[in-house]
Amino acid sequence: MTRIVVGNWKMHETSAQASVLARGIAAALADEPRSATVVLAPPFTALEAVRKSIHGTHLVLGAQTMHWADEGAFTGEISPPMLLELGVRYVILGHSERRRYCGEVDAEINRKVRAALGHGLVPIVAVGESEQERDAGITDERVTAQIRAAFEGVAATDLRNAVVAYEPVWAIGTGRNCDPQEADRVMGTIRASIPGLESTPFLYGGSVSPANFASYLARANCQGGLVGGASLDSASFAQLVHLAERGT
Repeated sequence: MTRIVVGNWKMHETSAQASVLARGIAAALADEPRSATVVLAPPFTALEAVRKSIHGTHLVLGAQTMHWADEGAFTGEISPPMLLELGVRYVILGHSERRRYCGEVDAEINRKVRAALGHGLVPIVAVGESEQERDAGITDERVTAQIRAAFEGVAATDLRNAVVAYEPVWAIGTGRNCDPQEADRVMGTIRASIPGLESTPFLYGGSVSPANFASYLARANCQGGLVGGASLDSASFAQLVHLAERGT
């Protein structure tokens, strides 16, 4: 499976700042053809600016979420056709910050996943357990419940057009990354929970850095990373991409 490195910029970078960052990443990766898929997911307000900045490069545009409807009275939301018009190819769905701060629930994420697939967008479906859930010994139960709910009603043959990101909530932005062997075990559990996930790329996310990324990529169930803070620095992000490509 092709390696995938996704930069989730979250609520960082104005349009002008995003253009500079995107051009910096493109320049840092311009030395050779890419064997990994590299996705940049800026805020909605910067999508157009980043699209222009990466035009003609190997970089791919992603979004951080979307609504399931094509249009309607959904103030503040963004639809799949709106993303497609801007050249977006990937969309992150079910991120723990959306679940926590925006009240997203499994049924809502499922509608978004099905809408993304229906429009030809590649959903990056994020799942992960809280520190309390890990301490209680219910990590496997939690993540498999999330992934089954997210893909409910999705044909097994369509799962090859999706990506799964395992992001332990307690590791996101904390500097505490999950032990690579344990992360691989959990990703393997998730992969085995639904028929069809055998060919689906899996990403690890949660305090990913150039210092630890190779140890995840060396595991059988990890094909890349969903990167937060390290994606806001062009040199660090380029290092992660190079690490991913050395393992392809």
